[in-house]
Amino acid sequence: MADHFHTDRGDIKVISVHIRKQLKGFSAADDRRVMTGVDGFACQLLVEQLLQTVNKVRRQINPKLKIEGILLTMVDTRTNDAREISELIRNAYGGKIKVYDTEIPRSVRASEISKEGKSIFKHDPGGKVAEAYRELTREVVKNAEKRRKRNLEQLR
Repeated sequence: MADHFHTDRGDIKVISVHIRKQLKGFSAADDRRVMTGVDGFACQLLVEQLLQTVNKVRRQINPKLKIEGILLTMVDTRTNDAREISELIRNAYGGKIKVYDTEIPRSVRASEISKEGKSIFKHDPGGKVAEAYRELTREVVKNAEKRRKRNLEQLR
């Protein structure tokens, strides 16, 4: 599933890749894209596998593929487990790859429509998951602006 966000600086595409469909999703992407993280007990191992897959796709199929960041999804902030997983991912990867501050909350409604391949913005535009993705968009745009300014300063 992919959602497009239009900004005055260009388009942002969020690709949500199920663990079993990751190779196909990454090989189809070009340039920078947002990778969504995963949820569960073996989260660190799964992120490692995703990163290995990205490197393999970059070497063999799509050298333009870049990881913009890791997005934690299906987060239930009411549980200690979710908070621990979030902290684990941020500590393990935050120094190497951007781990977005925005977290996408767990939602039964969002899970159901995701399986149908529908956009949350069409199904439940006022819901907490749609709002979290809007916040992610603001965060991505803000980070892109910071990166652009740093690049301009380096050119001086």
